[in-house]
Amino acid sequence: MIGSRRRSRSTTNVWPGYVDALSALLMLVIFMLLVYVVSQLYLSQTLSDRDTQLARLNAQLDELSELLGLEENRSEALENQLSSLQERNSSLVSQLESTREQLMRQSAMADAQSERIASMEESMDEQDEMSASQQAMILRLSNQIASLREQLRQITSALKLQEQMTADKEQELEQVSRRLNTLLAERVNQLEKYQSEFFARLRDILAGNENVRVVGDRFLLPSELLFASGSAKLGEAGRRELDKLADILLDVADRIPDDVDWILRIDGHTDILPINTPRFPSNWELSTARAVAVVRYLAAQGVPERRMVAAGFGEFFPVAEGTSPEALQRNRRIELKLTDR
Repeated sequence: MIGSRRRSRSTTNVWPGYVDALSALLMLVIFMLLVYVVSQLYLSQTLSDRDTQLARLNAQLDELSELLGLEENRSEALENQLSSLQERNSSLVSQLESTREQLMRQSAMADAQSERIASMEESMDEQDEMSASQQAMILRLSNQIASLREQLRQITSALKLQEQMTADKEQELEQVSRRLNTLLAERVNQLEKYQSEFFARLRDILAGNENVRVVGDRFLLPSELLFASGSAKLGEAGRRELDKLADILLDVADRIPDDVDWILRIDGHTDILPINTPRFPSNWELSTARAVAVVRYLAAQGVPERRMVAAGFGEFFPVAEGTSPEALQRNRRIELKLTDR
């Protein structure tokens, strides 16, 4: 008895502890699941807001692109409108002429009908009695004359309305033409102003070089100043001259408005003597390669590439006739011209 009592006192009941531990663990798992669910909801909402913002930004970008496209096509739209108005005016003039001819024909028919009725009335006046068929014919002809007169009145009204519309269209066309001419004149005047400044400064810089010539609105640089014979590689002296040109062009270009569409043309020319090398099979390739070399060098100095164009003319546009050394030397040249695109 004493031994059994001791064993019962020494045995401990551990199930309540297990239950408490499992409850705490279950609560921890539930709490972690709640945290995970809340974080997923918050993350989904954040991603949805970002997608909405991206969609709105893309829509704004599309609107800006459309506005830019409309601004760039304004001049083309005005020109198309002018052409459309001119075509419509021509069509209206043709319709007016056709209406006038139709009116003249209707008037002639009415006059003929009136003459017939007058003749018949005179003939019937001479007779003592008129038959029923003649009276019906007179009534029918009278109705036809009334109908023709109503048609003439409607045609006259339509003709007056058409003339008024034509006058309005001609006035609108004249206003559009005047606006276009004004815009073109402003652009031409702006470009001519900067052309004059560019060539004046370039003439002052290159005044010490007697080989540089001015012909009209073009500067002519001898090829020997820029390249070795049969070569399209710029020499040191040529780079120095092009550096001067680039400095002037960059200074002037910074002050030319963006809406003035100007370019610098660089034309390559050779003499009449043929060339046939692996690199330059003809004077076409040589003149073009020299013009491209000048363009590439100016672009490396900061001149915008979209504002330059290179062209090779070979030997087909000489400035001096004959085959003397002086004539050949004058024809080997690089021409520069500031113009519009």
